[in-house]
Amino acid sequence: MLGANTKSSITRRDFLAMSAKGLGTVVISYGLMGCDSDDNAQYGKFNHGIASGDPAQDAVILWTRVTPEIEGEVSLAWEVATDEDFSQLVTNGSTTTNSDRDYTVKIDAVGLEPGTSYYYRFKSGDNTSVIGKTKTLPQGDVDQVKFAVMSCSNFPAGYFNVYEMAARRTDLDAVLHLGDYLYEYGRGEYASDNAEAMNRQVFPEGELLSLSDYRTRYGQYRSDASLQKLHQNVAFINVWDDHEVTNDTWKDGAENHNDGEGDFDVRKQAALQAYFEWLPIRPWSEGNHEEIYRSFKFGELVDLHMLDTRVIARDEQLNYANYIDPTSGAFNSDSFMADVTNVERTLLGQEQLQWLQQSMLESTAKWQVLGQQVLMGKMTLPAAIATQQMEIGEFAELAGLAQLSARAAAGDPTLTVDELAYLQVNQARLTPEVVAMLQLPSIPYNLDAWDGYAYEREVILATAKSQQKNLVVVAGDTHNAWANHLTDASGEKVGVEFATSSVSSPGMEYYLGIADADMPQTEAAIVGLVDDLKYTNLRDRGYMVLTFTAAQVRSDWVYVDTIKSLSTTEQTERAHSLMMKAGDATLVKP
Repeated sequence: MLGANTKSSITRRDFLAMSAKGLGTVVISYGLMGCDSDDNAQYGKFNHGIASGDPAQDAVILWTRVTPEIEGEVSLAWEVATDEDFSQLVTNGSTTTNSDRDYTVKIDAVGLEPGTSYYYRFKSGDNTSVIGKTKTLPQGDVDQVKFAVMSCSNFPAGYFNVYEMAARRTDLDAVLHLGDYLYEYGRGEYASDNAEAMNRQVFPEGELLSLSDYRTRYGQYRSDASLQKLHQNVAFINVWDDHEVTNDTWKDGAENHNDGEGDFDVRKQAALQAYFEWLPIRPWSEGNHEEIYRSFKFGELVDLHMLDTRVIARDEQLNYANYIDPTSGAFNSDSFMADVTNVERTLLGQEQLQWLQQSMLESTAKWQVLGQQVLMGKMTLPAAIATQQMEIGEFAELAGLAQLSARAAAGDPTLTVDELAYLQVNQARLTPEVVAMLQLPSIPYNLDAWDGYAYEREVILATAKSQQKNLVVVAGDTHNAWANHLTDASGEKVGVEFATSSVSSPGMEYYLGIADADMPQTEAAIVGLVDDLKYTNLRDRGYMVLTFTAAQVRSDWVYVDTIKSLSTTEQTERAHSLMMKAGDATLVKP
């Protein structure tokens, strides 16, 4: 293989012969090429921007899409240089694309130097793309690694101001996008209340079912100027969540795949093909659109393991409705706990789990980071709240009343006159049914997360604990920000979890109708109810910045003031920071 610094020149014909031995739809850029002209070539414009992703220590994926002037085969070229003027070229080449790949192009630029910034661009005839910037992974000793962490970008819900704000940064090593890069719903459905006024109605109009549907929706998302700008400025490391296929996807189905919508596996394969076409992700092999778990080594400081908790192996989610007696409303907690802790239930699948364990055990990096979709922390709430039989405020009020009643029954002399009077007026609210609900144990509120797959969580925590690894898990999915201690079955702290808010998808404020004035006490109440939870933001859209050094990891949650207008600023009053020191899995304020 010719390296990036080779002085040799190879012809286009030689290059195409070599790249044919590579990864099929990914063209391998070996070095500097001679320029051959093609008088019969068709050209196009770069209306969807450019992108880079999946950096390695000696390579990076470069991406673009060409909008053809005339349907058919389209020619384009690329250049990679160490300077913005492209006077110091390190690799270049040309290729073609067509409708079979939706006119997308991926270049695997190999033979690069570790820890080095590069500029790249594409050309098609007289059309030249914007200039992109990317960076390879470092080797050896590294002082600092910094990620922006994002998820859940719903086009009709609002403007991508979060992407816009992150694009202004110049200090990022990579963007970790943890899924829900797009949403499958049709026009007027989920979170589309203001879409028409913002000129953000989705295309196609219907729900995404076919390959053409998914391609069209990706094209719309990638037309967004803020998203284009972020892709242009920094390499992405992506994984999918459920909405890249459809809501609550698991290996053989999904909540939002219904009768009359065709074969689920056909839909899934179409969705994943479009994902690989439109995102700068390096495939394992040609035509393999299902396997995306992979690792990235940032010198000796951070090993990043990106997981698939959604498509390849996940068992179907448990459903609380199956454990509630339809007549009495009683919750069968014994049956539920037996199912949720079943050692046969899998989120990762045996092959991926073994790969992760081996990767963690063999790693010598200071930090082990799991980049994945759903919350790993134990987010348990009183069963009455988790099963939505009581609201948080109602539960708090009735639980307080039950405590007063118990104190009165025990003859507590410290009860005040006001407390006794309050109890006398409200005692009748403590019906046998209410008392029974108050006495139910705390259970997971979200069975789509790791709480619904408890056994594999214990395996991962035990793996980290066995070698005293500094474990950090990052998550998205919920549209809200969280910070958790990760504790094992014995209650010992093994690692921490930082979860990002969404780019634009609504969170708890939308689902629960929480007023802004009530938000601080609601957030405080939830943190008080969940043992391992140390922080949450239930209202604001934003992203996280994770900064790793040998001594600590720090998470800074950054929020925008609005997604309903393109005029936006950072909402500093809701910003928050927490950190973990190496060797001590405890969250503290910086």
